[in-house]
Parts: sequence; C-alpha cells; structure tokens
Amino acid sequence: MSAPAALRPALAGAAALCTTIGLARFGYVPLFPALVSAGWVGGGEAGALGATTFAGHLLGALVAPGAARRMGMRRVLDLAMALATLSFLACALQLGFGWLALWRGLAGVAGGLAISLAGPAVQAVTPEGRRGRAAGVVTAGVGAGVALAALLVPSLLGGGLVLTWLGLGLAAALLWGFAHPRWPDPVVPAMAAGAGGAAPRGFIGPLLLIYGLSAAGMTAPMVYLADLAVRGHGMGFPAAGLVWGLFGLGAVCGTLLGGRVTDRLGRWAVPLWMVAQVAALGLALLTHPAAAVPAAFFSGFSGVGVTAVALARLRTVVGAATGRYWARATAVYAVAQALTGYGFAWLFAASGEQHAPVFLAGLLLSLAGLAAALRRG
Repeated sequence: MSAPAALRPALAGAAALCTTIGLARFGYVPLFPALVSAGWVGGGEAGALGATTFAGHLLGALVAPGAARRMGMRRVLDLAMALATLSFLACALQLGFGWLALWRGLAGVAGGLAISLAGPAVQAVTPEGRRGRAAGVVTAGVGAGVALAALLVPSLLGGGLVLTWLGLGLAAALLWGFAHPRWPDPVVPAMAAGAGGAAPRGFIGPLLLIYGLSAAGMTAPMVYLADLAVRGHGMGFPAAGLVWGLFGLGAVCGTLLGGRVTDRLGRWAVPLWMVAQVAALGLALLTHPAAAVPAAFFSGFSGVGVTAVALARLRTVVGAATGRYWARATAVYAVAQALTGYGFAWLFAASGEQHAPVFLAGLLLSLAGLAAALRRG
C-alpha cells in the first residue's frame, strides 16, 4: 500500500473525530456562555447539558463493538456522522432544556461510537510501519475540530444561536461527505471484544485507572473553560473563541506527539502527559485572566493528547487485542466524565456559578491520576 493510499482511512478517521468529538462534543464549550447569556438555559442547566453529552458518549462506547459486528464498520461510522449532524440542526430549535438534552445526548452517542471504532479500524487496515503516524493523524482530528469550532462559533454567534447551530450542522455534513468514501473497512471479527490475547498482568487495570482519573479531572476545562473566560474573567466572546482555539492547538500538538513520544519513552509518556494536565488545572485556578491562555493550551495538550498516548501504549503492549481493550478504556473514560459531569454541574450551581470549586476538584482528580501514573504508568 502506497503512503497516500495508507493515509486515506486515517484522514477519514480524523474527519470522524473532528466532527463527532471536536465539533459535536467540544464545540459545545464555547457555546456554553452564549446559551446562558441568551437565556436558553441557566448556568447549572448548561453544565448538565455538558454532562448529558458525556452520558451519551458512554452509551455510544458501550454499544459500538456490537453495532460494528451487526451493521458493519462503515455503516456505524456513517450513523455517528448522521447523529452529530442532526444534533446540531435539532438544537437550532429553541424548545427548552429537555429538547437540548435529548440532542446533546445523541451527539455524545455519536462521539462514543466514533472514538471507539475509528482508531482501531484505521490501525487494522494500516501497514505496521505506518500505524504510529496513522494513530496521530486520527486523534489529531479531535484538536482540528476544536480549532474549527473556535473559529466558527464566535463568527456565527453574531447572527444568533440559531445560525450558529445551523452553521455547525453544515460543517458536520461537509466533513461527513469527505469521510464517507474513505472509511476504513476492516474485518470486524478481528476487532471484536474477544479478539486478541490477554494483556500482561498488572497492565490494563492501572492504565484504565489513570485514564479514568485523567478524564474526570479534565471534565472541568472540557465543559467550563470558555465560560470561565467569558463570565469568570469578563473576556468576551471573541476572547473565549481564542482561548478555545488554543485548546484545539494544544490538542493537535498533544495527539501528534503522543504516539511518537510513547514509542520512545514507553510507560513514562503517561506520567508526562499527566504533569501537563496538573499544570493546566493549576493555571485555570489563577485569578489573572492571562492565565486562561496557557491553561487552555495545556488542557488540550494533555486532556486530548492522553488519548493518543493511551492508544499507543495499548498498541505497543497488547498488539492485535488493541480493539478489545480500547473499547474498555473508552467506556471507563466516558463513565468517569459522565459522573463528574453531573457532579460538577451540581457543584457549579450550588456554589453560585463559581468556577473555582469545579476547577479545584478537577485539579485534585488530576493529581490522583498523576500519582497513579508515577507508580504504575
């Protein structure tokens, strides 16, 4: 397989994660303060919408392997793109919190399906010597989607929330059109839950614990970072777009470097990314508005980049069983963010919509993840 041909499925996987995670999931973050300011929802409800997306992500991750076996990989990836696109279009209707929660939940399902299947599917059809590069390309799609949302949302908000939702839906549809003819189509049984052998003793449990603690700690910036910039620091919507763009830039850097650094450092890559996450949460707690800039970059670098690191570690250690264990890792990540998402929504409302308690809780969870990574990463 030539290099350009080998890159086609990786680009399709990147488009899937760009749409279902970067736009459909993380694109909500810069919309958070706008929804509250426009009176579509309250601050606590906006946080709950973010948590509902996490809950949908969990559902998508749980059903992804079975759906791939029954429907085929390409159809499930098309389903994920369809759900993401429809969720944007439906949210343009101002029908209250329940309506938005339904469609934000389905957007989460789209992300859970795509992130569970796209990476392993691309790995399965990519030649051995190019898999590390392909993994970086696929996961960089998340950061690209975050950066795209950071560009689109502030420019579209000038026309109102309805136009913003519709514009994001159009972007999702265009990305779907690009990805569809390039979908990877591996032999699904090879990626099924029972494929591959057992992981070395003492490897999977610690990795899942660290990955889950990372997810829990990153719930704070992944939901509240733009709102911290706009309503916490009074920076305005354009500045919030810049902050979220830096999150996306950090995500691209973290994912592109994640696979390569893991290949060189092995187990020490995970603690390194957790150090960056602790730094991000610590910076977010500083009261000076300028601290939001490095906090955003390091949040994206660590919070999204850790996915590439974890996937690379699995690929190195378990080989053909990567799909099997990656489904578990994705589910653990989704459970951690769903639980902390609802918990943080309650904490945010109970504290009078103060950001410090939420980010402090995220810092403590991140420190726990770093401690676990230094011990068994």
